[in-house]
Amino acid sequence: MQKQKPNKSFSQYLSLATQMFIMLGLGTYAGIKFDHWVHLRIPLAAWLLPLLILVWYLYQIVRDTGTGK
Repeated sequence: MQKQKPNKSFSQYLSLATQMFIMLGLGTYAGIKFDHWVHLRIPLAAWLLPLLILVWYLYQIVRDTGTGK
């Protein structure tokens, strides 16, 4: 196994974190807009959509970085 340079590893994790924050922000925005469009009194979509995005994104990270057997 070849070691990566620290800067490359740092930039890789920074990229993943940036993607996650952007996806969560867009999910929250879309959830708020959906709640407003449907006239929900409880911000259900504003809570559930980012939660689903977070679970999906963490699943993707684990699947992509896990050891393949």
